[in-house]
Amino acid sequence: MDFGYDETTQRLQDTLLDFMDTHVYPAEREIEGQLDALDDRWAWDSAPIIEELRAEARKRGLWNLFLPKDRGGALTNLQYAPLAEIAGRSAHLAPAAMNCSAPDTGNMEVLDLFGSPHQKDEWLKPLMAGEIRSAFAMTEPDVASSDATNIATRIVRDGDDYIINGRKWWITGAMNPRARIFVVMGKTDPDADRHRQQSMILVPRDTPGVEVIRGMRVLGYDDHDHGGHAELSFNDVRVPASNLIAGEGDGFAIAQARLGPGRIHHCMRSIGVAERAVELMCARADGREPFGRALSEQGVVREWIAQARVKIEQLRLLTLKAAWLMDTVGNRGAHTEIQAIKVAAPATVQWILDKAIQVHGAGGLSQDFPLANAYASIRTLRFADGPDEVHLNALARAELQAQRERRREV
Repeated sequence: MDFGYDETTQRLQDTLLDFMDTHVYPAEREIEGQLDALDDRWAWDSAPIIEELRAEARKRGLWNLFLPKDRGGALTNLQYAPLAEIAGRSAHLAPAAMNCSAPDTGNMEVLDLFGSPHQKDEWLKPLMAGEIRSAFAMTEPDVASSDATNIATRIVRDGDDYIINGRKWWITGAMNPRARIFVVMGKTDPDADRHRQQSMILVPRDTPGVEVIRGMRVLGYDDHDHGGHAELSFNDVRVPASNLIAGEGDGFAIAQARLGPGRIHHCMRSIGVAERAVELMCARADGREPFGRALSEQGVVREWIAQARVKIEQLRLLTLKAAWLMDTVGNRGAHTEIQAIKVAAPATVQWILDKAIQVHGAGGLSQDFPLANAYASIRTLRFADGPDEVHLNALARAELQAQRERRREV
């Protein structure tokens, strides 16, 4: 068992770390002023500093690293994991600068795996080039969307077209006008088998009947740096039948294929969030001296710092194991580990952020530090791609079945 990174990973780590130090972290201080100068703040990635970062990332070979090697990408999941962690240290800038941010990565993987040649030419190529953005429209306000089979939006065949009617919300990226294409999940056959009722279809943003109703806030934040989260309405939206992804009834399977890699990407970046929080917590603890003693000399603060280190190392090992399994036995073979890190990462990083905020006092709640914003973002991951309880239930079910089989073998 070798815990070291290979030569390719180490080289890219060095390149990315330098990119973060020389370009990304300085840009964090510039982006807010540039956003204020935009006509549309939701189009945050049209800010000049973002274009500069993207050009630099391309030049350094840090572009589209997320696509697995077995599907034409440059890296394995195990190689990409430590790079995504580094990018997560500036989660609102670095992934977007590298064209490795959600929801575009998942949508690109869907088109890569299931898209027709025409769909790839029209939408995958400009997404890979960073010319446009996208959104993934699955969650709905009127049903329990933790069970994706509940999706109520209708996709009805009408000659050479499909007509779409329904409502969606928490659609990440959809407030950004540069999100030119929506991947929409809905029901084509409510009478089919429970997991064959759903389909996915491509809906261009400017199609008549598509309405962006409002942007939704996350614990008070508009989350503009991800293109926001939107509530959408589809009212007799007509698109060509050729916009259907794969075939009728394939939507649930496509969603599962999309969400597996997306979950591990979230976890990889979350580790970077945690590492930066620990750095800030240690610096603050050394620099503050209430009652004549540095905070870093207080037993409770030292315990928080120690526990944070233990938790990060545990989380990283579990995430790397999941990445390794995805490379060696495939996403389905890594299903248990992907579910495990999906539960572990947000809860672990949320705990670390909470302690970092506490060490910072009231400053930790303010915009002067990145901790409060990071906390709001990490808290959403306990819902994104399925709430904790759904994954815990599935993990318990699998464990019970495995234990029953072991008892039968005795």
